Formats: sequence, C-alpha cells, structure tokens
Amino acid sequence: MTFAWYGHLKLQNSGISRDWPLILVILFSWGIALFEYMCQVPANRIGFLENGGPFTLIQLKVIQEVVSLIVFTVLVTLFFKGESFHWNHVAAFFCLVAAVYFVFMK
Repeated sequence: MTFAWYGHLKLQNSGISRDWPLILVILFSWGIALFEYMCQVPANRIGFLENGGPFTLIQLKVIQEVVSLIVFTVLVTLFFKGESFHWNHVAAFFCLVAAVYFVFMK
C-alpha cells in the first residue's frame, strides 16, 4: 500500500502525472493497491493460525505494520531526497522492534 499511497507523489514531482486529474491519480493508485492486495490477502490466509499458519491475527497485523514502515522508509530515503531522517525516527523504529518482541512473547 505504501507505493499506492505515496508513489503518485513521486510521479507528480517528476512531472509524469503533474497534469493528471485527481480521478486518474486515484484510479492509478487503486490499480497498484489491487496488486498489493493480491499479494497480502493470500499471505494473511496462509499465515493465519486457524488456517494452519504460525501467526495469530495480532501477530499478523504487527508484522504488516513493521514491514509497511520499513518499505515506506526505504521509499522515502531513495525517492524523496528532500525528506530527512532524524534521531526520533530511529527511536520510533526501536519501539516498533520492541512491539514485535512483545507481541511474540509467550
């Protein structure tokens, strides 16, 4: 979802979609989101405890959030040069790692 939500901003900055009407930007983002959902939904089904997977719903959600934030950070760092990375972002990532630890703790 990260690329669907924020990728169009990079396209706009690069001039590709600068003149697109908002409805076209929305449809473009939905097309990307559809592909991402086609990957995420099967992964959740396979990974869910009641379907034979190893994870509870809460664990799946925490994993999804951490992966999403990692992908977002990589996208911002690589494609949006005006954005800067600060100490509080690093502190937030440590909190996310702690969240993963606590959600998997028995």
